[in-house]
Amino acid sequence: MSAEIRRIITIVEETLIEGGRPVDPPTRRAAAVAVIRNPYAGAYVEDLSALSDIGEALGDILPKRAVAALGIPGNRVESFGKAAAVGADGELEHAAAILHPKLGAPFRDVLGKGAALIPSSKKRGGLGVPLDIPLGHKDAARVRSHFDGMEVRVPDAPRADEIVVAIAVTDSGRPHPRVGGLTKDRIAGKDGVG
Repeated sequence: MSAEIRRIITIVEETLIEGGRPVDPPTRRAAAVAVIRNPYAGAYVEDLSALSDIGEALGDILPKRAVAALGIPGNRVESFGKAAAVGADGELEHAAAILHPKLGAPFRDVLGKGAALIPSSKKRGGLGVPLDIPLGHKDAARVRSHFDGMEVRVPDAPRADEIVVAIAVTDSGRPHPRVGGLTKDRIAGKDGVG
C-alpha cells in the first residue's frame, strides 16, 4: 500500500539572536511534514504492516526535503527527530506503525549515518494540533547541546481520517549551549550513545 499524501509542507527555522546575543553562524532546523490518509481510521486492524511500509516510503521522501531545505549535504546534519499525530478516528498504534519499524533506515540512508535512536513522539489530535518533534544528535544520544525540539503544525490537519507525519533535522545544536556534558567534538560514535 502506498501513502495517499494530501499535503507536504517544509519549514526552515533560522536563529540569528538568542538571549540577546548574536548566533554566529545561525542555528538552523528544518522539518518536512506529510499529511496522509489513514487507511485504518475507524476500524481496528491487527496487521499494521501497510502503515510500516508507508513509514518506509516517508522515511525517504521527508528527510530528502528537509535536508534540501537546509541546503547542506545529508552527512552534515547533526540532529534528527520524528513525530506523528493521528486524527480522531485513528489509534496511537497507527502512528507507532509509521514511525518505528521501517522509517528509520531510509532516514539514516539520506543522512549517510545515524547511530543514535531517532527521538520520537506521537499523539492524537484535531486540526492544527502542534507536533513537538524531539531532537537529538544523530550519532550520540548523550550530546546535551543537541537535546532540543521543533514545533510544527498544519492548520487543516489531521482530519479524523488522517495522520500527520513529520521529521526534523538540524545543522547544529541549540544556540549558545552551556549546560555541560558530552560535546560533539568528543563523540566516539560507536554505539549511538556517546
